Amino acid sequence: MDLFDFMREANMEKESPLAKRLRPTTLDEVVGQKHIIGKDKLLYRAIEADKLSSIIFYGPPGTGKTTLAMVIANTTSSVFTSLNATTAGKKDMEEVVRQAREQYGMYQKKTILFVDEIHRFNKAQQDYLLPFVEDGTIILIGATTENPYFEVNGALISRSHIFRLEPLEKEDVKELIRRAVYDVEKGMGSYQAEIEEEALDFLADMSEGDARSALNAVELGVLTTKPSEDGRIHLTLSVAEECIQRRAIRYDKDGDNHYDTISAFIKSMRGSDPDAAVYYLAKMLLAGESVTFIARRIMICASEDVGIADPQAIQVAVACAEAVERIGMPEAQIILANAAIYVASAPKSNAVCNAIFSAIDMVKHQKTGAIPPYLRDAHYKGAKDLGHIGYLYPHDYPNNYVKQQYLPNEIKDSRFYFPTDNGYEKMVREHLEELHGEDEYE
Repeated sequence: MDLFDFMREANMEKESPLAKRLRPTTLDEVVGQKHIIGKDKLLYRAIEADKLSSIIFYGPPGTGKTTLAMVIANTTSSVFTSLNATTAGKKDMEEVVRQAREQYGMYQKKTILFVDEIHRFNKAQQDYLLPFVEDGTIILIGATTENPYFEVNGALISRSHIFRLEPLEKEDVKELIRRAVYDVEKGMGSYQAEIEEEALDFLADMSEGDARSALNAVELGVLTTKPSEDGRIHLTLSVAEECIQRRAIRYDKDGDNHYDTISAFIKSMRGSDPDAAVYYLAKMLLAGESVTFIARRIMICASEDVGIADPQAIQVAVACAEAVERIGMPEAQIILANAAIYVASAPKSNAVCNAIFSAIDMVKHQKTGAIPPYLRDAHYKGAKDLGHIGYLYPHDYPNNYVKQQYLPNEIKDSRFYFPTDNGYEKMVREHLEELHGEDEYE
């Protein structure tokens, strides 16, 4: 490298975004993720001992996936190379493999390949890497925001350790913000800036564990705020509010956050927590989720988890679905909240759900026998000749009920529906016990 190239790289590093400049170079500089890189954890020990096997980092943006890869690059004795799956092609991969073979053959040095956004590789690209991972030609480090069990080749998964990175804790983000403001070497310390505690708390909270989001706000604040009379730049709460503007909702309608959030929404309704249900509803709405998709999930929950414990729940959910299609946003958010809170607050029973699943299982896997002759269609000439007689019409008897066998002989004693004592279903249970006897519903 000549002097010109050295100066160019130095200037590029100086002008690079704050979040990039602050990336740690050693394990001890890493903030957060102690559940995987605490000093007693497998990953910490493997990095420190330079004994890595293939790994995949999985987690939301700004949680340190690339950061950990760069720490490994700075600590390993292996050759470290990287590809970005959004731009790399087959030739790039072939060149990496060629160089890896050369390095090992000539110098007995292993090659670590970091693939950012590995979920962007198609199946053929992932399959190409597999034999070289398997024979040790390369040690793979993948980074992805998507669930690798859905997006990464199962064979690669089986040969890798999966480490899930979580959003940073608030105190971790605050530590990074302080470094950004006061560190002269890597941060903005040379600008003589100060950050108020209120602004620090606000940025740490609003970043929602995304370090990059917080650091970008700090950088914007320092670069756009004029020094006060004391010659220092003061990052106040109002400056912080302007810089971060609006909380970025971490939600990809085709990815993990979509499935995780709708799962939490349904489980909150099922768990009778209307506050949690309306919170996840708000998150989906702000992220632009389809109101018809949300309405469908509420209808399913009303049937699956409420059932006959409150028969009106499905009516509320269906009315909600029809209303949001006719009205649309923003008013649809009120209708959806109405239905979600109603379903969450309703008494719960999955007895109907269990009944149909149990019946389907029996029909699929057991010989269920013939329909009793007296239950078969008798509305045609010759039905009596076939023996379709003997049906007892319930409305001809007291209380519109008469004891009669409806199931085939082979399964005549089977029971599928066991009503609970919750809500309206308790009345249903008592009614059926009065008709059929208590022992049949124990």
